Amino acid sequence: MQIDRRGLLLGSLTGVAAFATPLAAFGLDAAQFGVHPGAPDDQTIRLQRSIDQAARTRVPLMLAPGHYRAGDLKLLAGAQLAGVRGATRIVLTRGPSLLSAEGADSVALTGLTLDGGGRPLPQNRGLVHLVAGTAIRIADCTILGAGSNGIALEHCDGEVSRDTITAAADNALFCLDNRGLIITANSIRGSGNGGIRVWQSVKRHDGSLVADNSIDHNAARAGGTGENGNAINVFGAADVVVRNNNIRTAAFSATRGNAASNIRGIGNNCAEFDETAMYAEFRFGGAIFADNVIDGAENGIAVTNFDHGGHLGIVRGNIVRNVRPRRPDTPPEGGGIGIAPKADTTVTRNVVENLPNAGIRAGWGPYLRNVTVSGNVVRNAGYGIPVSVVSGAGAATITGNLLEGAKRGAIVGMEWNKAMTGDLARDGAVRYPRLTFANNQVR
Repeated sequence: MQIDRRGLLLGSLTGVAAFATPLAAFGLDAAQFGVHPGAPDDQTIRLQRSIDQAARTRVPLMLAPGHYRAGDLKLLAGAQLAGVRGATRIVLTRGPSLLSAEGADSVALTGLTLDGGGRPLPQNRGLVHLVAGTAIRIADCTILGAGSNGIALEHCDGEVSRDTITAAADNALFCLDNRGLIITANSIRGSGNGGIRVWQSVKRHDGSLVADNSIDHNAARAGGTGENGNAINVFGAADVVVRNNNIRTAAFSATRGNAASNIRGIGNNCAEFDETAMYAEFRFGGAIFADNVIDGAENGIAVTNFDHGGHLGIVRGNIVRNVRPRRPDTPPEGGGIGIAPKADTTVTRNVVENLPNAGIRAGWGPYLRNVTVSGNVVRNAGYGIPVSVVSGAGAATITGNLLEGAKRGAIVGMEWNKAMTGDLARDGAVRYPRLTFANNQVR
């Protein structure tokens, strides 16, 4: 295609005109209210006035590139703040949050850098804190140095997407009593106690989607036994999907569901965790962990707490490798276990490798009921598939597995941590009629 000199000149002028278009052409220019980037004084009053006016007229408030100092800004229904991504920065000067709203629908934040400067915030508060809002949208923003949570959402629905949240003192994103949030494609790093928390204050439907996020280096500064230190933590919230996230390095777990019925952890890529990488625990009914990759953890996948009503699980098509005890206070049931089902669970078509304790451990003490372990590959484990034979333990079926390099036995009956049988893969289980073995290969 030929491009003549006149066409090239017109195209160049069009591009210049686009860059020269005033901000007011896209919405309300905050400069009209005396809000100026780089001003040394606190601009809260002028910025609040411009936010209110833009919300009343339902047009976006446009902030030019530069730094703005402000705090405790309130967002009305319809408030839309937009900046130039990576160039428009609002720095917290005062207040419990930088931006907050209550009962405000259709709030949108886009293209902003929100800087908490490490200034302490009240407990459970977010640098951005929204309560009882519908159709909220926080997208393409950068949130730095929040003195508690980066974003806190309560009783909301909407979308948090393509944001970067770094060095939040507590959680990057804390979601409480929301409904159907879409949490996608965010980059989260260096949170003090957690990456993404999806919680309900009572056990009930939530329905949020947590997908395609990158979450790295989560600590557990507040301590505890599992409520902190997780990349993704789902508590009391049912029907949550955790899908295709890339998660690396946490003080506890990649995905931890506590009393979280019908949780689905699918297609996540996970590495380096100081506790169990994927957990369904305490009072859940229904958990699916499928097609995940776990490389490096204290344990791989646990579907546990039958003693507290936890049951119904599918563990399918996962790769789990290189797990080992990592904490000085590892509990009696131990570390170095690839997959640990307890009740009403199928474990199928997984590949587990390099596990000093056990490849797939079926049950623990009397906590075993209706577990099927079939079609799995287990390599280089202490015990390949240990199964509980404690009095009161229920039924298990172990069929069609390939076990290679099990140092202490391929399939072994256990009373807690003590081996009570020879290798059942070779000797059978005449003494244990509730156990079924067939077509397992041992190498």
